[in-house]
Amino acid sequence: MLRLTHGGAVWLMVAVALMWATAGVVTRHLAQAHSFEITFWRSLFTMLALLVILPLWRGRAVLSQIRSGGRELWISGVCWTVMFTAFMVALTLASTASVLVTMSLGPLLTALAARIFIGHRLPARTWLAIVVAGLGIAWMYGTQLMQGGDTAGGSLLGTLVALCVPLAGATNWTVVQHAQAKGRDIDLVPAVLIGAALSTLATLPFALPFKATAHDLGLLAFLGVFQLAIPCVLSVLCARVLKAPEVALLALLEVIFGIALAWLGAGEEPAASVLTGGVLVIGALVFNELLAMRGRRATVADDALPSAH
Repeated sequence: MLRLTHGGAVWLMVAVALMWATAGVVTRHLAQAHSFEITFWRSLFTMLALLVILPLWRGRAVLSQIRSGGRELWISGVCWTVMFTAFMVALTLASTASVLVTMSLGPLLTALAARIFIGHRLPARTWLAIVVAGLGIAWMYGTQLMQGGDTAGGSLLGTLVALCVPLAGATNWTVVQHAQAKGRDIDLVPAVLIGAALSTLATLPFALPFKATAHDLGLLAFLGVFQLAIPCVLSVLCARVLKAPEVALLALLEVIFGIALAWLGAGEEPAASVLTGGVLVIGALVFNELLAMRGRRATVADDALPSAH
C-alpha cells in the first residue's frame, strides 16, 4: 500500500474539504425533495457506498466490529446520526454560510467538553478562542433574532439545528477520548456506517411520501457518495499522517469553499452579519490552531537539545 506523505496528506485534506463543501450548492439545485427526504436519501446512499468501500478497504472484519462493538461504538454511531441528520435539515432552513459557520465551532466545543467531562486542561489561548468565537456566534444569532419576520425565524431555527452538529461532534470525540483513556480503542470507521444506517431509519417516516425526481436522486446520490462517504474515508487516511491541529485547520476550508460555491453556483450571497460572525469564529480557530502547532514544534525542538549534566 502506497504510503501517504505529509505534503500529499495536506493536499488530500484540501480535496476532502472541497468535497464536504459541495453540500450547500448541490442542495440548492434540488427540485422537489424536502428536508427529511433529502436527509434520508443522502444517508441511504452514504450507507450503501460505505458497505462497498469499507470491506474493500478494511476487509470484512470491519462489519464484524459492529456486531461486537461496545457501548461507546454505538454512542459514537448515534452522534454521527445526529450530525448527518441535523446538517441536511439545517441547510433547508438557513443559508449555507450560517450553517457552516455554526458547524465550525466543533473544535472549540470539543475542547470545552473534554475540560468539563474528562478534566483536560485548556491553555489560555483556547479559552480566548472560545470567548471570541462565542461573540461571533452571538452576533450572528442576535442579528437574525432582531431582524424578525418569517424568513429570519426560519434562518434562526436553521442555525439552531446546525448547532446540533458541533454539539454531537463534541460528544462523539469526548466519548472516544474517555474510552481510550480507559484502554479501549474505538474505531470511528464502523461508527460512521452505523450513523448513516440509523439516520436512514430515523428519517424514513418523515420522508414519506417521496417527492424526489430522478434529477434529485442523482444529486442526492452524489452527496451520499462523493460529499460524505468518500471524503470521510479519505479524512481518516489524512488523520494518520497529519497532526490534529493541522487537520482542524485544513477542515476549516470547508467553510470558505462552501460559502464560495453556494455564492457562485446558486447565487446565495451571505448576509453581512454571517460574514462578520464568521470572521470572528474562523479567526479564533486559526489563531488557536496555529499557536498549538507552534507550541508543538517548540516542544519537539526543546526535546531534541542535548541535556546539560
